[in-house]
Amino acid sequence: MNKEIKELVDKGEMLPLMEEFYTIQGEGYHKGTAAYFIRVGGCDVGCHWCDVKESWNADLHPPTDVSKIVANAKKHSNTIVITGGEPLTWDMTSLTTKLKAEGMKVHIETSGAYKLTGFWDWICLSPKKLKLPTDEICNRADELKVIVYNKDDFRFAEEQAQRVNKNCILYLQPEWSKRDKVIPEIVDYVMKNPKWKVSLQTHKYLNIP
Repeated sequence: MNKEIKELVDKGEMLPLMEEFYTIQGEGYHKGTAAYFIRVGGCDVGCHWCDVKESWNADLHPPTDVSKIVANAKKHSNTIVITGGEPLTWDMTSLTTKLKAEGMKVHIETSGAYKLTGFWDWICLSPKKLKLPTDEICNRADELKVIVYNKDDFRFAEEQAQRVNKNCILYLQPEWSKRDKVIPEIVDYVMKNPKWKVSLQTHKYLNIP
């Protein structure tokens, strides 16, 4: 990456774009909604069960001008989901400013481990034990989505629920490879603790991206 491009990436004028696609949101509060996904490369949170590990190395994904990303997005949907990787590795100000100037609703899926940049209509916080979310994002989150891989994740979920704002919607979601084991545990937990809701990766059941 030459110096000029690196400066543009550092400013958020270009971003390491892994993929972009139009699909149905499969998880959380907006499941079932048609949305255009922008997946940004780069993540050092390192979840062992991550199903998009190919997103981790930002150098593998071409720096792309955010104006080009916006031009592609506006062809498909008014609801945009920015995900990763960890999108807040990068400054999201330019991308979200341009998306909102086109009248789009802009959502983010983030671990919350880095400074919150950009302008958001919906923040889905999915915290990870290896890098905890910032207080700012906990205060701003619209939904908290905790991935359940083992029983200790229920403890972690309750810790994170204490950190988010009172209007934040609380979700427990089974880790896909452990779903047969943990779904009964999640169902039982939610019935005993009804402040929580169950989130499923419905896009995987529907066999769509």
